[in-house]
Order: sequence, then structure tokens, then C-alpha cells
Amino acid sequence: MKKESALKQQLQHTIDNKTKPLGALGRLEEIALQIGLIQQTTKPVIRQPHIVVFAGDHGIAQTGLVNAYPQEVTAQMVLNFAHGGAAINVFCRQNQLTLKVVDAGVNFDFTSHSTEVLNAKIGYGTKNYLNEPAMTIAEAEQAIEKGRSIVRQLTVDGCNCIGFGEMGIGNTSSATLIMSAITGLPVVEFTGRGAGLNDDQLQKKIDTLQEVFKKHTLNELSQQPIDLLSRVGGFEIAMMAGAYLEAVQLQLIVLVDGFIATAAMLIANEIFRATKQPSPVPDWTTLTDHCIFAHTSHEAGHEKLLRHLGVTPLLHLSMRLGEGTGAALAMPMIQAAVNFLNEMASFESAGVSTQNAER
Repeated sequence: MKKESALKQQLQHTIDNKTKPLGALGRLEEIALQIGLIQQTTKPVIRQPHIVVFAGDHGIAQTGLVNAYPQEVTAQMVLNFAHGGAAINVFCRQNQLTLKVVDAGVNFDFTSHSTEVLNAKIGYGTKNYLNEPAMTIAEAEQAIEKGRSIVRQLTVDGCNCIGFGEMGIGNTSSATLIMSAITGLPVVEFTGRGAGLNDDQLQKKIDTLQEVFKKHTLNELSQQPIDLLSRVGGFEIAMMAGAYLEAVQLQLIVLVDGFIATAAMLIANEIFRATKQPSPVPDWTTLTDHCIFAHTSHEAGHEKLLRHLGVTPLLHLSMRLGEGTGAALAMPMIQAAVNFLNEMASFESAGVSTQNAER
């Protein structure tokens, strides 16, 4: 019997024999099983959970064709994170999560905020992909490796549970193009209002992204993830993709946030498959096996993508904020799943009879 199969049976037996009817804790039971498999133990533990927010600017945002807010809002929001005033700050404080804010490529110099914002800048925003590739192949690879190194350092410091968030005006457009290229579904399936486009602006965004898709022949790049990133990605998306890859290899519990975070996971999964990296869990073949999807974003295409991937998110709160807020809100559920697995009595230890019980 394979190790994974034996462990899975042992975990399921432990879950089924807690003092409850079979399946009575619903999704928490599925999460407990998944986390036990990720950590390869029947006694999983969560240590120093983090939310890491990657921020980057997009050249397309300077045109105003796809965004309701000016590009400068990216830097302004990063400063808001640094000062503790954003929703993600509130939720991290509430749930005792450590927040790390990463400058992956914002068009601003955060030197005077070096203690609050980690400098991993690849460039001062990407180029406008209406005219040219967003970044070079070398820049995409550099961003991926930087994301890996950030996660490695967090694990050295003791973290084994992590959720990723993002900030970047215009990044729903990059996410839309990436999702469309990888899934083969039309651009319009994933194009939403972002931070608040009206009907006319939404149509302009759709037209612009369809033009970009055709210009870069993205339909030919579904299995060339680095090239796809270089054409239409963002530095924060590339860095997040690298972070996913490293987190999975190090057997961290990984929470996927919303629309943009899922696009980064898709890119990471294609890299994972293309490089044939061995999974740390036997019999798991994609990153989706290793990831817990925190919520369904209210952004237009996210629910369709989750269905396409065959995954079920934990929360559905009609949120579309980004920043890792969905992951931060889901984190207590992850802790609850681990706690019941470790602390809840079994029928035997509690002396509770199961005779003739419909469990």
C-alpha cells in the first residue's frame, strides 16, 4: 500500500471516529484531511500563519482603458497597508495573522518605509502590453525566484501556513488574459468591473483585452507560462506564482484568495506541470490538490474559473477587494479543522457508545 493511501485511511479513520455523526463537521472534515496529507501527519499543526500581499503596477493602467482608478492608487494603498489602515490590516489583527507587504514592482519609491514594505522591486511597473510585452522573460523569471525566496525566508522564521494577496491597479485585466489563455475560455467570460467600472468602461475594457489577446496570440501560449507572464502579466502576479511553487514544495498550508490570486495559481500550476516537479504528497498531480480556496470573489469570472477547476471555496461573501482579505477571513476555519482533529475526543476515549447509532 502506498504511503499516501495508508496515511489517508488513517486520517479518515481518526476523523470518522470523533464524537459526532459521520460527516457532521462538513467541509471542516475535508480540510482536516487535506491538511494532514499536506503535512504528511495525523497530528498537523499551524505555526505563525501569514498573509503576504504582493503589490505591482501595470503599464496598461496609465491609458485608463481598463481601470476606474489612476495608477497612483496602487502606491497609496501600499502606504495604507504600511500604516495599518486597510481591510487586510483589520482582519489580520483580528485573527492574529502576521502581514507582510511586498513591493514587487510599484511605480513608487518606498525607501522611507523600508520597515513596513519589503523591497523586492523588479521594476517601476510593467510596460503597456497594448504596445509591447509587459516584461522580459528574464524579469518574469526574476520575479518568480524572488517569490520563492520570500517564502523560504518565512519558513526559516517558523511559518507553515500562508495566504497570498495582491494590490495593483489594472491587475484584473492581467488576470483575465491569463485565465482566458490557460483555460481556452473567451476573454469576456472573465472580464469584470474591477474596482468599479460603469457599463461603458466595462465594454471598453472588454474590447481592449480582446485586442491584446489577439495581438500577443495568447491562445498559443497556454502551455508556455513564462512567456505568457512576460506578455501580459504583472510583477506581483509573477512573484505570487513563485511563492505558490515554493510553498507547495515546502509543504505549507496554502490559501488562495480571489480572482488575481487564482490567476497566479494557474500560472504556478502550469510551471509545476511543465517542469514536472515532484509533488511532496504522493498521487497529487496539480497545485489545486495542495491549495485551499478561501472564497468566491464577486469578480465576474472567478466563480466560473473555480467551477472549471472543480474546486469548492470555503466562503461566499460577495467580496471583490483583493489584498488577501478572503484568505485572512478563512484562516480561522483552517485552525478549527486542525484543532478538532487534534483535540476532539474519539468515541472510545470519551466512553460514548456507538452501538446501533446512525452515524
